[in-house]
Amino acid sequence: MKSKIQFLLSMIIFGTIGVFVRYIDLSSSEIALLRGLIGSLFLTTVMFLMKKKISWAIVKVNALILLLSSIALGGNWIFLFQAFKHTTLSNATLSYYFAPVIVLIVSPLVLKEKLSVKKIICIAVAMLGMLFIVGNGGVNTSGLNDLIGIGYGLMAAVLYASLMLLNKFIKNMDGLETTVLQLGTATILLMPYVFFTEGFGILEVSSSSIPFILILGVIHTGIGFLLFFSGMQKLKGQSIAALSYADPITSLVISALILQEQMAFVQILGGALLLGATFVSENNSINLPNRLKTTTK
Repeated sequence: MKSKIQFLLSMIIFGTIGVFVRYIDLSSSEIALLRGLIGSLFLTTVMFLMKKKISWAIVKVNALILLLSSIALGGNWIFLFQAFKHTTLSNATLSYYFAPVIVLIVSPLVLKEKLSVKKIICIAVAMLGMLFIVGNGGVNTSGLNDLIGIGYGLMAAVLYASLMLLNKFIKNMDGLETTVLQLGTATILLMPYVFFTEGFGILEVSSSSIPFILILGVIHTGIGFLLFFSGMQKLKGQSIAALSYADPITSLVISALILQEQMAFVQILGGALLLGATFVSENNSINLPNRLKTTTK
């Protein structure tokens, strides 16, 4: 039960990120840089207190994958934060949650996994749901801004899917160790990018943004990832898949009840199709009827 509570809390924490990002008066790349810096320092301190050491010999073996995954992590954050700035929290969250579907689509090529009939149907349903969400953007200014935000969310989803796939190729490293290295590397890579594209405005951040930056770095990144890895160690894959939906559900509840952001019926339908399809695809207890399985061989 303790593991489930830890993992569930991490998902709820992750689901509130969008609200805090909106109150930070910095560009998306600057926010990503500060999140990575504060989060990596926090988790490095945790590893030091736990007396966990990084094996640099193993890091050397995984160096290329760690570099590529760090690039994907940093880019993923930038696009996600851009999505939060351009569209509603619900639109950004649902488009970002297309990442598991992207993993399903490319897994036969990258991981050499076979696509079952169930997964093919789930991919089709999820894509239909995404079309409903995207199709809600109209030709007016607000609608176009939503489409831009959804586009950023989908780009973030592509990079997050890349991160998930790349992580499967990392050998002999636990999740906390991998995350500390990815956060640290992403921070180092973001520094020159931010200074070349944004200048040194990050040093003049408004005092009103500082509490939200600290919350994003310490709670959403440091504590969030710590709870995430502590909880998932003793959980079965089925439980992890089910509890993961607390993340988008938290975002949708905040969007509707706290931010008072309205969703059109077609968006609600699209979101239900997308989340439902990803849930079914990851749930091994839900299977197609045997008759359908045999007719599709």
